[in-house]
Amino acid sequence: MNESNTRELDIKGMDCPDCAVHIGKEVSKLVHSSTLIVEGMDCADEARPIEAALNRLPGVHSVRFNLVARELIVEHTTSLHEIRQTLKKTGFDSALAGQAQHRSAQSHRQVWQKLILTLISGIFAVTGLVLDYLGLPEVITMPLFVTAILSGGFPIARKGWKEARNLTLGMNFLMAIAVIGAMAIGEASEAAMVVFLFALAQWLESRSMDRARKSIQSLMNLAPNVALLKTSDGTRRVGVEEVELSQTIIIKPGDRIPLDGDVTGGTSNVDQAPITGESIPATKAVGETVFAGTINGRGTLEVRVTKRPEDTTLARIIHLVEEAQAQKAPSQSFVEKFARYYTPAVVLLAALIATIPPLLFDGAFMDWFYRALVLLVISCPCALVISTPVTIISGLTNAARNGILIKGGAHLEGFDRINVMAFDKTGTLTVGQPQVDNIITFNRYGQNELLTIAASIESRSEHPLAQAIVDYAQGENISLQPIEEFQAITGKGVRASVNGVTYYIGNHRLFEENGLCEEDIYPHLGAIHQRNRTAVIIGDQEHLLGIISVADAHRAEAPRAIRDLKGCGIRKTVMLTGDNKQTAEAIANDIGLDSFYAELLPEDKVEVVKRLSDQYGNVAMVGDGINDAPALAAADIGISMGASATDTALETADIALMNDDLSRLSYLKHLSSKTLRIIKQNISLAILLKSIFILLAIPGWVTLWMAVFADMGASLIVVFNGLRALRKPTNRSS
Repeated sequence: MNESNTRELDIKGMDCPDCAVHIGKEVSKLVHSSTLIVEGMDCADEARPIEAALNRLPGVHSVRFNLVARELIVEHTTSLHEIRQTLKKTGFDSALAGQAQHRSAQSHRQVWQKLILTLISGIFAVTGLVLDYLGLPEVITMPLFVTAILSGGFPIARKGWKEARNLTLGMNFLMAIAVIGAMAIGEASEAAMVVFLFALAQWLESRSMDRARKSIQSLMNLAPNVALLKTSDGTRRVGVEEVELSQTIIIKPGDRIPLDGDVTGGTSNVDQAPITGESIPATKAVGETVFAGTINGRGTLEVRVTKRPEDTTLARIIHLVEEAQAQKAPSQSFVEKFARYYTPAVVLLAALIATIPPLLFDGAFMDWFYRALVLLVISCPCALVISTPVTIISGLTNAARNGILIKGGAHLEGFDRINVMAFDKTGTLTVGQPQVDNIITFNRYGQNELLTIAASIESRSEHPLAQAIVDYAQGENISLQPIEEFQAITGKGVRASVNGVTYYIGNHRLFEENGLCEEDIYPHLGAIHQRNRTAVIIGDQEHLLGIISVADAHRAEAPRAIRDLKGCGIRKTVMLTGDNKQTAEAIANDIGLDSFYAELLPEDKVEVVKRLSDQYGNVAMVGDGINDAPALAAADIGISMGASATDTALETADIALMNDDLSRLSYLKHLSSKTLRIIKQNISLAILLKSIFILLAIPGWVTLWMAVFADMGASLIVVFNGLRALRKPTNRSS
């Protein structure tokens, strides 16, 4: 249903590759991507005529749907007006995503108008049935049935006619044929009940889909649209879009924070659960970062704004969740492919049932025609197709509420199949805030002299160990020297010049490869590694100058997180680090990891991930730095420590832990298992109900209104069952 519609252009005279590239670039500039909100589109069966109509429209290059959000994403070179007119011809009104909010009042009225018409249809249909049962003549009951059919069936007939014009076998077309057929053979009472039950079920399904929709939209309402701006005259309330970067806003006790920023005044506890999922409020003081959508406690804060409304952490979460909605999970793709073949097959079967018994076996035409009508009603695949996306979206929303950002249903499903969890060390298993705890000097260098050189060079680096050395030097009031040259040596360290002298700073591997190791260093390295410290070695082109010992404690929750992962089915946990073997071994033992790989370059981590995948199956990699990005991409699922992760790691990863809490991984494992379990339940239930009623329809044991009740009842059941993924999964390991 969401497949792209690609159109080829035959351009005469285009013989060279450069011409093709140039033309391709020029054409791409003309292609627009528009997102439309399609009112009343709740089922994949309703999306099919839209797809068919748009695919025939010149200038439409691809069509994608997000049913839960009622979104239609079109890539086109034709005018947007023509696309919206085509949608209108198929029976659906639309609005640009950004303008859809202005139509909410109108949509609300349409929902209640539909309910009123449905209730009118029900009243007349039930009244007609009661009077018919009491034996009143047809001249009294027939007008009641006709009124019920017209009041409830007009929207169905209109959509059914437009589906027929677009040569698609949608549920409205099938239902319209069933009603017309029932009237033709004198079953007006059943036709009226079919219209009423179908209209009522459509309204109930629409309302239940709204519930799933609102669970996503609730994320968008977390951040207020006004801020209290600090000015030279005091304060004034302004729209968040009016606040400039670096301006100061005031956050009063109990208020939601409207924009991301850094605290410049005041202290308070902030509830960050909407962003990170943390249940305990975090203390925020001067220098701390606060996020839009979080809730201030009892103190007043002054916050310097660092992000525009569209760039906040909350906005990024919402954007990625919206993108994730449009991506299909494997189970969803399977169901949609199944439905494509299933519906025509059942329609063909209905045609055969209506014709073969009367023609070949002297069967009563009216009787077999009625059974065929029942089959047409049952053939609607809405329950089957909607069963998966509702569950996936509910699971994605649940994860986002608990500080886990998942970029697509495929990753939510895929996490249940993970066998190996691989972790980076610094900033992932450790807190990522190392501190200098000892300085050892050689060759008559003084500590301050060594620290001056090291801090001056490391001030150019973004590595956590480098920052620890710079912070320590600033605390000792060391003045930094200008750097003349600087070169990062990936996975090993840096080389730089200070006052005309070239220095090296990095790990043992860097100095071994440059032939600068001396025997005196080994006892010191051994002692440092035994204490779970990391050694940063400094030297020039001739001698070693010293070692700076840096400590970085493992995260407090790491040991329990590893135990919980093993308890919920992860076969192997490993650590991948560029650190030395002794330090890696000590940390792996403290945390309870199964194994570790030390002294790895970024490309080495990729090789280890591939090796683990070949040996154990699906691998997930957890990291936070730029050097982790290749391994995150190589793993079956890449997971970044969201709050502290670099933009590169966050963009490369499939999943982000927004609160940097490793215990969320076991929660994710249970959520993934629960989501898959619900999907399997829904698919099995939908297929089972369809199969039962198809088998009952052929011998004539099912009436039309019973078929409608069963079909739409199944749709409601799978929707409500899918919404269970919004609830917290049972964590048996806890």
